[in-house]
Amino acid sequence: MQSMNISLPDPLKQFVDAQIAEGRYSSVSEYVRELIRADEKRRAEERLEALLLEGLTGSESELTQRDWDDIRKEALEQVKARARKR
Repeated sequence: MQSMNISLPDPLKQFVDAQIAEGRYSSVSEYVRELIRADEKRRAEERLEALLLEGLTGSESELTQRDWDDIRKEALEQVKARARKR
């Protein structure tokens, strides 16, 4: 696992420390990892929503084998991501 150093203004550092003191997270690293995972999930949901809207507003077309492969791949990635969180 790689290490990373970040700089935070005092109010943000105090907020992070409070999250750990309240027992919400066991460490700063755990808190940051959870924030990153939440951001990844949010971005994936935004992408999916954009694709769905594109599909609803676009012209109809047949799904190709590549489309089905992409759908399966993305679904498997989401299942694996959820399993890692548990």
